Amino acid sequence: MSKQLIEYMKLHLISLEQDSAYIEKQMEEYENYEDDEYRELEIEDISTNGQIIAIRHILDVALEREQNARASV
Repeated sequence: MSKQLIEYMKLHLISLEQDSAYIEKQMEEYENYEDDEYRELEIEDISTNGQIIAIRHILDVALEREQNARASV
């Protein structure tokens, strides 16, 4: 796997984690959990966390394959 792609995934993961922290901070400011805006933040939070899980998995697989490729040389 391309080193550039792996580096991109690492940066993308950092960005997603920052987005997640920002969303969480916004959610903490709400008192009415039934508010439509809060619900939208909840959906965005769930989506962002799903993306974090997915990119971590893909990154782990890419790093493992890169390690295996180096070991077989």
